[in-house]
Amino acid sequence: MSEIRAETASVVDRIRPIALGGAVVAVHFFADTPVFVLAEETVVFAPAADDPRVISAHSGAILATAADEDRIVTGGDDGKVVTTDTKGATSVIATDAKRRWIDRVAAGPDGAVAWSAGKQAFVHTRKGEERVCDVPSTVGGLAFAPKGFRLAVAHYNGALLWFPNAQAAPERLEWKGSHLAATFSPDGRFLVTAMQEPTLHGWRIVDGKHMRMSGYAAKVRSMDWSAGGRWLATSGSDQLILWPFQAKDGPMGKAPQLLAPAGQKVATVACHPKQDVVAVGYEDGLLLLVRIEDGAEIIGKRPGAAAVSAIAWNSTGSMLAFGCEDGEAGVIDLA
Repeated sequence: MSEIRAETASVVDRIRPIALGGAVVAVHFFADTPVFVLAEETVVFAPAADDPRVISAHSGAILATAADEDRIVTGGDDGKVVTTDTKGATSVIATDAKRRWIDRVAAGPDGAVAWSAGKQAFVHTRKGEERVCDVPSTVGGLAFAPKGFRLAVAHYNGALLWFPNAQAAPERLEWKGSHLAATFSPDGRFLVTAMQEPTLHGWRIVDGKHMRMSGYAAKVRSMDWSAGGRWLATSGSDQLILWPFQAKDGPMGKAPQLLAPAGQKVATVACHPKQDVVAVGYEDGLLLLVRIEDGAEIIGKRPGAAAVSAIAWNSTGSMLAFGCEDGEAGVIDLA
């Protein structure tokens, strides 16, 4: 694949390599400092001016992670929900009474945190109040709505829309099958879930109208919204698949845009925060920066020994961090 793209522009020479020594499950930014979440126990701060700093967050595998500007939330097989702040201080905000795995987490408005254990979803507010929602089956995904205090809980045969501060029962959105991840469009009009089968399903919130987005070669494990929510970028194929959400009906009746075809499947995607550009990581370690308008490509990292498992932009889009399943990681300065 590197030979096929031999003439493609490259920013490989701008990579600042970072030695991590463990598989990377996620990467987040605090301002211009990338923070890598490893598969086992630790998060690693990697500021440009200092050596990486390893923070112990869990006493086992880290199964889920989310972040906002102030903290990283992680869930582990030790049954704990942990936050790590911008200074590297950790705090256990919950320990499951039955020591069940915490395999889904979400960071919400005003300091709220959500997580799941088995057939229950929990919300912890900044004031320390805790709410719980019983779910018909094991929780597959969590997502806070962009407006208001509302949580989507994906599960088998659909999703719940839950207001944690209300006494009313959650609203049910139904569609047969196992729903394993959830994301709201930035304007809050649509909820999209990734399913066990190679497809996405969506609902228009105002009327519950269905959207079925199929044609994938594999299960969709990574989704991200472009700047302004105009496109939903997804993995699950040997090319970048982008669903259009500009119109009032979203992608209903529309075909996706297909960019950056390759001989390997897309493993993870991350959209630039301000421009219509997507960072696309492949299973063979290739990382491309792809412009949505015309499909133009820039090589961010050439293929390596393992899949690109995590990508993140800083808030201005001037830096891009990546991590791989074998611990290879780096930061690209694009300023």
